[in-house]
Amino acid sequence: MAEDPQRNFRSHYYEKVGFRGVEEKKSLEILLKDDPLGILPPHYESHSAVLTFRKEQYQDLLQALQVIRFVQDSTPQVWVYLRMYQLESGTLPRRPSQSLEPEDVVFIAIAEAMEEMVENDVDAYWLVKYFVNQFNNKYSDSVAHLQPKSLEHYLNLEDSKLLTHLKTCLAMNKLPYDLWFMHCFAGCLPESSLQRVWDKIISGSCKILVFVAMEILLTFKIKLMAMNKAENIAQFLQNIPQENTDAIISKAIDLWHKYVGTPVHSV
Repeated sequence: MAEDPQRNFRSHYYEKVGFRGVEEKKSLEILLKDDPLGILPPHYESHSAVLTFRKEQYQDLLQALQVIRFVQDSTPQVWVYLRMYQLESGTLPRRPSQSLEPEDVVFIAIAEAMEEMVENDVDAYWLVKYFVNQFNNKYSDSVAHLQPKSLEHYLNLEDSKLLTHLKTCLAMNKLPYDLWFMHCFAGCLPESSLQRVWDKIISGSCKILVFVAMEILLTFKIKLMAMNKAENIAQFLQNIPQENTDAIISKAIDLWHKYVGTPVHSV
């Protein structure tokens, strides 16, 4: 099946609750009340029930967290999402002040990015929850093999000279793998570029992460070749310039097509 360039993970989520062919940035509530394009989703009454359930569950979680004083009116929204997720998954810590686990840090990074993409808090929470659960359940075993094994393999095919330089500098083991692979580039790429990466993850391939990482290395090859210390290389890659990230993602997707193609469930 040919890939639709206009589809993204938000479209995928809305289809999960029954909406198709609509402008996904609008909230579900608005979609139920307003249809400016003349496109009515099928099975209207079932969608209303799903929407109501989502809202009620969100409010129940919020109220429970307020009662046990884990969230307040001043709590940042991404922390509210985290506490909701922890409450639902049975991982809520004994005290709000308890240090975050590494997976909590990842959740917050993804939630911060998602909050910039989605206008409605209820929708944002469900999208974050859906994305994190899918990534953890489907790709947790695969991600370990992507770093640095797969990255080295494909970089050697594209630019062996750059790979040799990074190895000579002992930089390959110091690249920001957590930021790239565990955070799925949240906090590294602007949201407009990030959602194109997440589209591929939702569609069934976490290998897109490898090609985004590789294209970042290729794009900034001249700068990286001028650096001889692993720490300097790692620091630069943790804070890459943001002005040309759309081009980076486009080239990364081309590389993904070149080496992987478009299998439905390729990891």
